[in-house]
Amino acid sequence: MATFSFLWANQPQRGDFGFGGLGLGALSSSLSSGSVSLSVSGSLSCRFASSHSCASRHHRCSDVRASGVRGGSSGVQGCCSRLVSRGGSYFGRSSWGASQQQPQLQQQRSFASSSSSSSSSNFPESTVYGGPIANPVDGGGGAAPRVTVRTVAAKYKKHEKLVMMTAYDYPSARLCDATPDIDMVLVGDSVAMVVHGHDTTLPITLDEMIVHSRAVVRGAKRPLIIGDLPFGSFETTPSDAVRAAVRMLKEGNVDAVKIEGSSDARLAAVSAISDAGIAVMGHVGLTPQSISAIGGFRPTGRTAEEAISVLDGAKRLQDAGCFAVVLECVPASVARAVTERLSIPTIGIGAGVHTSGQVLVFHDLLGIAQHPHHATVTPRFCKQYAQAGIVIAEGLAQYASEVKQAEFPSDKYSPYKMGDGAMDEFQKLLAERGE
Repeated sequence: MATFSFLWANQPQRGDFGFGGLGLGALSSSLSSGSVSLSVSGSLSCRFASSHSCASRHHRCSDVRASGVRGGSSGVQGCCSRLVSRGGSYFGRSSWGASQQQPQLQQQRSFASSSSSSSSSNFPESTVYGGPIANPVDGGGGAAPRVTVRTVAAKYKKHEKLVMMTAYDYPSARLCDATPDIDMVLVGDSVAMVVHGHDTTLPITLDEMIVHSRAVVRGAKRPLIIGDLPFGSFETTPSDAVRAAVRMLKEGNVDAVKIEGSSDARLAAVSAISDAGIAVMGHVGLTPQSISAIGGFRPTGRTAEEAISVLDGAKRLQDAGCFAVVLECVPASVARAVTERLSIPTIGIGAGVHTSGQVLVFHDLLGIAQHPHHATVTPRFCKQYAQAGIVIAEGLAQYASEVKQAEFPSDKYSPYKMGDGAMDEFQKLLAERGE
């Protein structure tokens, strides 16, 4: 038997573990052969209070499966902390323990149908409580299953290449959501450069990252959404790191967070966040948040010593609890060696083809920022799959020209007409006013 307690907030927010706005105290759950028993107590707790431990540190907190509920053998599989669902009933076929509030709780068991407008992203695809209902992919008509850290792990084990793309707003998120092969969306701190126009990623704040994350979550319902923890939000203490990560999940509604670097302080942050029940993606190689120390945007791993440092950093991040690691701007041979020695996925950016997956910046890939000076700032490793910036520039120039020449708007784009006799009446009123 495994016994554990959950903290349910008295002021539920999107993404909180609550029953459609019903504030509860601590709920104690015992999972044993074939049923889930639940009872409400008067105290509050959020600690996992049993000898249960995750089988894999790298997939902690993705969900809990009580196999007895699903008709299998008794026991708990998976992890314990992200027990939330966006669709279906919370407790499926599980049995309720003695509780004076059972009728009221029973009434709230399927709150998802009444709160489906919530665009929270941080919900596991499959739990004992039922999985979320994903939005249909544009042009499809069927509901695409949500991607979770378990999905990522399963694809990695099957040696399927993983696809990650950055997005910073609702339109870019919708486009990513409508591309079925995109597994993960990163709300990257690169937004500071490609959207806010800064020279580096350092100026972006946690509050700004949360705003961008919310917009992305509203647009992308299917991919796993990961939010960068920006510079200055997590380096001071592990407690500060946990607070920042919690805000990204509770307020930004992302599924996971990403942290750059593998120093002792950053490893402590990763471990603390992971222990708090939040999935973490690591990042080694070129770490743009460290440009003050490394002297600019410089590739690494080009000497034997640097290559060993990249490998050791990736291993330490894995041991600290990361479910995946980004490898940025390292030689392909080094990235391959790192990938072969880890048991979690590697996501490459400027790191060759031998990583577990790839990520590129949305604006770079599509050529959105195309202008005479763009070639000086576009990364050398980025292939442009479209010239959207040129198309946009041409459209803007044509619009400006047609306005100047009084060609726009034509009758076609002036659809609003006055009713019969209304113009004559209007002219009469103007005359009466002496105008």
